Amino acid sequence: MPIISLPPSLHRPVSQVCTQAQFEEPAYGFWCRKIREVPRLHRKQWEFCYILQALATTGALAPGNRGVGYGVGQEPLPAVLASYGCEVLATDLDVRTAETMGWTATQEHASEKGALNSRDICDPEQFDQLVDFRVVDMNMIPSDIRDFDFTWSACALEHLGSLDHGRRFVENTLKTLRPGGVAIHTTELNCSSDSETISEGLTVLFRSRDIIELCQLLETQGHEMTLNLHRGNLPVDHYVDVPPYNAEKHLKLLLEGFVTTSVGLIIRKAS
Repeated sequence: MPIISLPPSLHRPVSQVCTQAQFEEPAYGFWCRKIREVPRLHRKQWEFCYILQALATTGALAPGNRGVGYGVGQEPLPAVLASYGCEVLATDLDVRTAETMGWTATQEHASEKGALNSRDICDPEQFDQLVDFRVVDMNMIPSDIRDFDFTWSACALEHLGSLDHGRRFVENTLKTLRPGGVAIHTTELNCSSDSETISEGLTVLFRSRDIIELCQLLETQGHEMTLNLHRGNLPVDHYVDVPPYNAEKHLKLLLEGFVTTSVGLIIRKAS
């Protein structure tokens, strides 16, 4: 597995960490326009741009390609993908479970596909034709979800109950792909420690060693990844946001005593 130790770039993304420099690249502004947002130094916005850039640079973002997204909430990605002619299966938790976990209160849950084009990103008729919605528990992906060209999730796998559940989810999403398909996932990276972490609960934090071990495991299964865990060297890369969080300078934050940020994974399934 190739490992890069230089500051990451959004132009040709690999499995990498959210860093300030990526917000200053042309690709970032391009995808912000696509999702109808003003660019800001916020890791959640970076996750959307990173996933879209990863799909574009791996050749997955093409008319006729089929993609499945997990824990989509009300994110703009299904609409953007449909606007490019991709067929999309968007999935999320059932409403009762989402209410119990608090996702509906924060508008981070979708119960029907209409909410996924609320920004009018995609022509309504094209969106209706290309996008389907289905209730799916990420810990129990149905066996009939198969042969997709790509799959994605945006900061969802850390909410599955444990680090082990998150790792298994990543492995299981690869089973839903055709040979050579691409999986793109973002999750939490513990920047404070490579020993102590939150391993169980509503939100878990993956350490660098957990990411490396997952990549090595996937490599033994024949899948392809390139890893870059460089955390950036610009001013905002060293700024730690604390509650109440700053919507304009939010790359790294303090969460239950740990500094965390977003990390993205790009996995090419074995051919």
